[in-house]
Formats: sequence, structure tokens, C-alpha cells
Amino acid sequence: MTPISRALLSVTDKSGLLEFGQFLANHKVEILSTGGTAKMLREGGVAAVEVSDYTGFPEMLDGRVKTLHPKIHGGILGRRDLASHQQQMAAQQIGPIDLVVVNLYQFEKAVAQPGCTLEDAIENIDIGGPTLLRAAAKNYQAVTVVVDPKDYHHVMQEMKMNKGATTLATRFQLARKVFKLTHEYDGAIYRYLEDKAIAC
Repeated sequence: MTPISRALLSVTDKSGLLEFGQFLANHKVEILSTGGTAKMLREGGVAAVEVSDYTGFPEMLDGRVKTLHPKIHGGILGRRDLASHQQQMAAQQIGPIDLVVVNLYQFEKAVAQPGCTLEDAIENIDIGGPTLLRAAAKNYQAVTVVVDPKDYHHVMQEMKMNKGATTLATRFQLARKVFKLTHEYDGAIYRYLEDKAIAC
């Protein structure tokens, strides 16, 4: 097992975030983050590198493009057991990202608000979050992915027991949770749009 050395944290639900961030920092994990997550971590004394500083590419299009970058997705998807992947990552100066902690824009909560328009609903469809989660879950052999703050404690316990690493069984379990969530998330979007009609 390889210890977690770099993590990406970008969450809407910030419960337990600061404690988890402090734990990671105490275990010498470099933290990449975005927006309000980075702000909360810093205010709590936890160092966090803005994703835009890490990638060298600014957040743009009103926040629609933040984490969609090869340095992020290459770091998550690169297989640690394939020399060709490692060579390509090294050539492009892409470091591995071992832990992804993301939860999604609250689409169902947004569309339940009185007066929510179709345009409002569309803006509350998360793109980067599901992409990060699915990438991390696909590479569960090497990457730990957390979508639920209730799983922070388990990850911390495993890291304590395994010199900063998590077990394959836990990574697989957390990956399954991701695909369940993204399936339900897309289903909620579909059900909302199913009743809408656009004049052509």
C-alpha cells in the first residue's frame, strides 16, 4: 500500500471538512482545493493549494471550468502499475492524486425551490464533480474517493493503521458508493427534464 501524498478536496457539504483537512495536513498530505473549500481550510489553519495555481490555468466561464484539466485528471486516472502511464505523467509533469473528496451541487434541492427556472436548474447541474468522482472510482486500485462526510472517520482510521494508506477493500467500497450516487444524480436530472418542453 502506498501512503496518500496528494489530495483534492472540493465539497459543497463542509461538515467535518476542517477536522479531515487537519488530519491530512498532519499526515503530510498536500491538499489541492477550490473556492469555498479552500477558503474554509485556510481559515482553519490548513494549507491548501488552489487548483488554478496547481494547473497554471485559471478558473473560467463563471466557474464552469475549474478542475477539467490534464494535471488533475491525469493525476487521478494514471495507473501506478503501468510504466507507460508513469512515463507519460512524468513527461507532462503530472503528479499522482491519491485521494479525491468531492460532493455535488445539490440539484434536487435547487429545483425544489419556489420560482426555480429551467435556466436555474441547468446551472445547478454539476459537471466537474461527477467527472472527478467517476475518474477516481474507476482508478480505485490506487485512488481513494470520498463522496460522503460520514466516511471521513473510516478513512482516517485506515490511514492511522496503515502508515497513511487505505486498503483496497475500502477503496472498492467507496468507489461503488460513487457510482450509486452519480446514477441517482443523473436520474434526478433526467426526471426533472422529462417534464420540460423547449419550443423549436
